[in-house]
Amino acid sequence: MNTTVTVALALGALVVLVAAVALRLADRVGLPSLLLYLALGLAIGEGGLGVRFDDAELTQTLGVAALVVILAEGGLTTRWADMRRAVGPGLSLATVGVAVSVGITAAFAVWLLDASWGFALLLAAVVGSTDAAAVFGALRRLPLPRRLAASIEAESGLNDAPAILLVTTLAAYLTGAGPGAWWLIVLQVVGQLIGGALIGVALGVGGAALLRRVALPLAGFYPLAMLALCVLAFATATLAATSGIVAVYLCGLVLGNAALPHRAASIGFAEGMATLAQIGLFVLLGLLASPSRLADALLPALVVGGALLLVARPVSVVLSLVWFRMPWRQQAFVSWAGLRGAVPIVLATFPVTAGVTGAAGIFDTVFVLVVVFTVVQGWSLPWVARRLRIAAPVTPRDVEVEAAPLETLDADLVQLTVPDGSRLHGVYLPELRLPEDAAVVLIVREGRAFVPDRTTRLMRGDQALLVSARGSRAEAERRLRAVSRAGRLAMWRGETGRAGEAD
Repeated sequence: MNTTVTVALALGALVVLVAAVALRLADRVGLPSLLLYLALGLAIGEGGLGVRFDDAELTQTLGVAALVVILAEGGLTTRWADMRRAVGPGLSLATVGVAVSVGITAAFAVWLLDASWGFALLLAAVVGSTDAAAVFGALRRLPLPRRLAASIEAESGLNDAPAILLVTTLAAYLTGAGPGAWWLIVLQVVGQLIGGALIGVALGVGGAALLRRVALPLAGFYPLAMLALCVLAFATATLAATSGIVAVYLCGLVLGNAALPHRAASIGFAEGMATLAQIGLFVLLGLLASPSRLADALLPALVVGGALLLVARPVSVVLSLVWFRMPWRQQAFVSWAGLRGAVPIVLATFPVTAGVTGAAGIFDTVFVLVVVFTVVQGWSLPWVARRLRIAAPVTPRDVEVEAAPLETLDADLVQLTVPDGSRLHGVYLPELRLPEDAAVVLIVREGRAFVPDRTTRLMRGDQALLVSARGSRAEAERRLRAVSRAGRLAMWRGETGRAGEAD
């Protein structure tokens, strides 16, 4: 085997292992993990071990590929019950918010940095998008109201597309290759967003129907198939000259909320792949950065970042959410939670590959801005949530349900886990009122498996296997979720287990 390939594999494995340990360390000290990954890339690069890497075009290509996986995971792990009430605020933040933020940030760059309007708008567009990986990682550890958290997540999943379109259009304009009329740019952006959304939803719905009807020979194919459908949505939308970023996120959202076989395992696989993509992306971006130039970028980064965080972001949030009756405390948190991460740094490679004059300065400024303001915002988010008194009470986790098809029997095998705080605890099996063609056939409790009978009660931590006719599985799952939320008298309390009832 080629020695170079072997060494590359060894280094790649070591980087992943070190990054995994760094992730554990980051969780303990409350530091955003992306900073440790960037530091790892800098340590390997020309300022550390001496590995020289300056291929911005390759970084851009691999960065977009990593973003596809990260956004797919974001869609797959987002509950539609939370998202449906946050679509309006999230979409407004991702469109109106980005436009307002870019305009105000550019004005400050012109005023304080004496930049031209074209260059200032390009710089502002590069930092105009919040980062999905940073937002998902930070918010899902905080006990926030569902609509608030979902609005910020929706924004981070949807605003990449407008930002990318703005950056590519402005870069082309500055190099003399783009459309000159502003209304052509607006039409292009709107058309690509709508087209990408339609393609993503269509492939998500079609893919879900296919996976429900086709029994794959190995359980491990289901996670691969779900992620492949998301990647296919991105590729199809991009080839159709629409937004692949919107398409991959919405495709993941549809698939993640569909009743599919091995859904939990598929989402777990997507989370692992997204983490691997983040590690590779941040290390690569750290490699691309030149430490000798970063000191000169500190002042512009502080100016642009300060204007963005203290002026542009708050104004854009107020103008975006004015129609949605969101309390001012929550608006203040949305303003502070606009985390920047890998997306702006990846976008900073676009002007470099396009040959824009001064593009290296944009990359250095954005790199320093992301590092500094990720530290400031990432560490302070829990404190800000407490000071604004918006933390929501921690609610019991919903019952975990995982299904696998039994093709020859036209039935499904469903595995469920009773979480702490679930009202399934203490419920006798007949009180579940499952459909006639569904039954709990095995329970594993404290490592011991046994076949239950009518006198068996479910207990916290139990793992149970339920066999159901395929046509009754959805009803059985709804009943399990209803009892988990409301107890044995769930039906009397109006709880049917349908998504969103407990929101």
